[in-house]
Amino acid sequence: MQTPTMTATGHQLPTALEPRNPGMALDLEWVRSAQANTSAIERRAKTLPGRRSVKKDYQAAWLCRAISCIDLTTLSGDDTQGRVQRLCAKARQPVRADILDALGMQGLTTGAICVYHDMIETAVDALAGSGIPVAAVSTGFPAGLSPFHLRVAEISESVKAGAQEIDIVITRRHVLQGNWQALYDEMRAFREACGEAHVKAILATGELGTLRNVARASLVCMMAGADFIKTSTGKEGVNATLPVSLVMIRAIRDYYDRTGYRIGYKPAGGISKAKDSLVYLSLIKDELGDRWLQPDLFRLGASSLLGDIERQLEHHVTGHYSANYRHALA
Repeated sequence: MQTPTMTATGHQLPTALEPRNPGMALDLEWVRSAQANTSAIERRAKTLPGRRSVKKDYQAAWLCRAISCIDLTTLSGDDTQGRVQRLCAKARQPVRADILDALGMQGLTTGAICVYHDMIETAVDALAGSGIPVAAVSTGFPAGLSPFHLRVAEISESVKAGAQEIDIVITRRHVLQGNWQALYDEMRAFREACGEAHVKAILATGELGTLRNVARASLVCMMAGADFIKTSTGKEGVNATLPVSLVMIRAIRDYYDRTGYRIGYKPAGGISKAKDSLVYLSLIKDELGDRWLQPDLFRLGASSLLGDIERQLEHHVTGHYSANYRHALA
């Protein structure tokens, strides 16, 4: 990274708005032509952590940008209203006020809050007036194996409850069987059920078998109208990885080159360190350019990442690292 995406003395940029991807007819020739050179992709991915290095003010600026792109997430069976309210308070004030003041970053917030359907109303109330959207996981998350009509109905109910973004899960067997028409039809129905709410298509890449399948599933979901494509639910054995990210990002670039529509990208699961967020930001900058470094086109799905970023920012300001418990999320 040679230049920061946001200066440490600036303010968070307002969310930019792109023309929404309307989708297109399923182009099976394009889908079947998509390939993935696994060895080349893995070699490229291995170089990423060491190719870019930012220090001091530049690093602080990039970490602030990462915060603005976080989908702060709680998806646990023991979620309570109190936990969600505390998480929303953290989204509004992601870093201690004195640190933000020192950085000149007052007003910085996370990109969104992501919860189960049952906690949408609580999150919407807690975020009122903040401009922070609520994202809800849907369609039988995380397995996506509930009856189809119930998955569609779940989307509708979440939109009615106030969710502005819906994270859906695809049926993995459609990809594993190469049934691209079925995947397209499913994704199209989910997109229609979302209405004005933006839809993130979770591919669950750790369960798709090959990088070629990831590339093809990415294209099909975008053709069906996905606003974002997302790596994982966070519940799979393998979640976001750099090789998978490279494949999905290049599919996004290919789709943009052919259609003129920018699709967002969200890696999720296993991203817990500040240095990891810098690698993903540098990958986006290298492959897609600065425009994709805005929260309307890039999100980091994470629950513990923010705490580590806050520690790094405190060290930048004070010269000292604090204990993890001083930056608890909830």
